[in-house]
Amino acid sequence: MGGPSAEREVSLSSGRECAQALRVAGYQVVEIILDADQGATLPARLADARADVVFNALHGKMGEDGRVQGLMDWLGVRYTHSGVLASALAMDKTRAKQVFRDAGLPVVESRIACAAEVRARHVMPAPYVVKPNDEGSSVGVYIVREDNNGPPQLSDDMPGHVMVEAYAPGRELTTAVLGDRALGVTEIITEGWYDYDAKYRAGGSRHVVPAAIPDEIAAACLDYAVRAHRALGCRGLSRTDFRWDDARGLAGLVLLETNTQPGMTPTSLAPEQAAQAGMDFPALCRWIVEDALCST
Repeated sequence: MGGPSAEREVSLSSGRECAQALRVAGYQVVEIILDADQGATLPARLADARADVVFNALHGKMGEDGRVQGLMDWLGVRYTHSGVLASALAMDKTRAKQVFRDAGLPVVESRIACAAEVRARHVMPAPYVVKPNDEGSSVGVYIVREDNNGPPQLSDDMPGHVMVEAYAPGRELTTAVLGDRALGVTEIITEGWYDYDAKYRAGGSRHVVPAAIPDEIAAACLDYAVRAHRALGCRGLSRTDFRWDDARGLAGLVLLETNTQPGMTPTSLAPEQAAQAGMDFPALCRWIVEDALCST
């Protein structure tokens, strides 16, 4: 847990909660906190731990983009969640969208653009969204609306090339997949949009599970999430996010992205859905570990 990404604090929170839940479930647990400058020491620390399974609670770059998965494959270590290819594909939003299109799943129009060009002019008609192509947790996201005075003035720490995608209006929905089973549909309600602060600040958002939506939309979310999980080649737990414009019915449902390492605290979205399905947090963590033991 930890790591060098912008989602370090989220990872530390997930890791501590999972470690405690796994102890409750009867496992012996060694916590490895990875600092930004400790990547070179990780192989030795994993070897010293002599673990049967590594529970990967890292988020963001290095932790869920295929790099740490490749290291553990090279070391011959069993680990939770998705493998190298699925992790790398899901983290690369452009490539993931192409996988979804090829699988017949609905996504919005998008393109990769030079950040300098995005600052200079509107590269697509407003409203649109600008974000890094390979970050999670709504890090570095800009929403450009029709009433904006001009193009977005991206911060200097944004990458040189960014994703620009059409804005999808509507309600925020999400579905977790455990193995080959979709757990349910949650609606996320916020005062504004579902940014980093809304995700992780106490009271920043409200989760309605199961979502109060028509059966047709709920069934589509479950179906699309499982198909996205399979199309990417995910393993274990994933979570797929949607926007739904309820004025357009099923045609208004679009898939935003799939997260191969969802937040893992008892009140995070995927564990909430597991609890609704009858699986408490220690049982969910146990399932993830046993799945990794059997799958890798």
